[in-house]
Amino acid sequence: MDARTDTVVEEPRNRASLPEPQWPQVVPTDDAELEPYLLQQLRPVHLPEHALGRMETLALQLARIQHASPLIFDQVRLDQPQLLVFAGDHGIADEGVSLSEQGLTRQRVLHMLQGTSLVNSLAEQQGFKLTVVDAGVASHILMPGDAPSQVPLLLRKIGYGTRNMVLGPAMSVPQAIAALKAGMDVVKHLPGNVLALGDVGVANTSCAALLLSRLCGVPLSDACGVGAGPDEARLKHKLEKLFAAASRHRKAVKPLDALAAMGGFEIAMMAGAMLQAASERRVVLVDGFVAGAAALVARGLVPAVADYLVFAHRSADPGHRLLLIHLQAQPLLDMELRMGQGVGTLLAWPLLQAAQRLLAR
Repeated sequence: MDARTDTVVEEPRNRASLPEPQWPQVVPTDDAELEPYLLQQLRPVHLPEHALGRMETLALQLARIQHASPLIFDQVRLDQPQLLVFAGDHGIADEGVSLSEQGLTRQRVLHMLQGTSLVNSLAEQQGFKLTVVDAGVASHILMPGDAPSQVPLLLRKIGYGTRNMVLGPAMSVPQAIAALKAGMDVVKHLPGNVLALGDVGVANTSCAALLLSRLCGVPLSDACGVGAGPDEARLKHKLEKLFAAASRHRKAVKPLDALAAMGGFEIAMMAGAMLQAASERRVVLVDGFVAGAAALVARGLVPAVADYLVFAHRSADPGHRLLLIHLQAQPLLDMELRMGQGVGTLLAWPLLQAAQRLLAR
């Protein structure tokens, strides 16, 4: 495993010679001939057209994902829902782009392992199996006093935090590929047909802003959300550092290259998890801004992945709103959340259950 370094790291010059990985095959869910029959079966005769609003859209997406026909609507199931929370640290935190100290990533992971985090309570309430994945936390994660963990911890560490992307690429392309494949492998061993994805990592919204700007053409100042107020000076400092990173990696325009240059280990693993889940026709619940950035990468690698993504909510981060607009995605909730960790997916879960019950009428 590569430890992080604070020295300048040059981007690989032989990127073009690297073979393009083979990603999982994902079947698009659109079926123009089937849709009228789906709508006819879904809409009660005593209700006006579109009375169910976006619940109808959500129910249809679930039916398409499971390749249901009107004759077997009642067979659409949401079984053994899983929540994966990927954790990773970021070298750009050394530039002061976050108020939080990097050790907070490890502390938040420990809270989840001890069962004391909000996400633990919500996962239990909603019937989700929570698993934490160490994608690249900057230190070892050990339970205090060798106490037993309350939830599984999967050690898939690619490195002890990414490198400082202001000085060089956050990770090498082979590391990015390894992280993508690690995320795919985790999903292969999970039961059920519903996968919710969350994240924890100090400074990972900086990665999300850079990926949004690079992959969608959004001005970095909009993606980062600089505005007036008591935090204006801090946000301007953050934007200055992000502009420096974006300039350094201006040639990283393809999804995989942008991910390696400006992403994070947990973002890469989430993207890989999305690829695998979609290939298995699972419903994929996407959390906030950082998980949304992983969705951008996954869709860039395999466009059909988008059909399987349900965006749980719109967070308070202005970049997340722009990301959802670019993806033409309508989030289920708008609760002004700012915490990640998959909390938004758990809050949105009852809406998916209601949509499934509409199909089972």
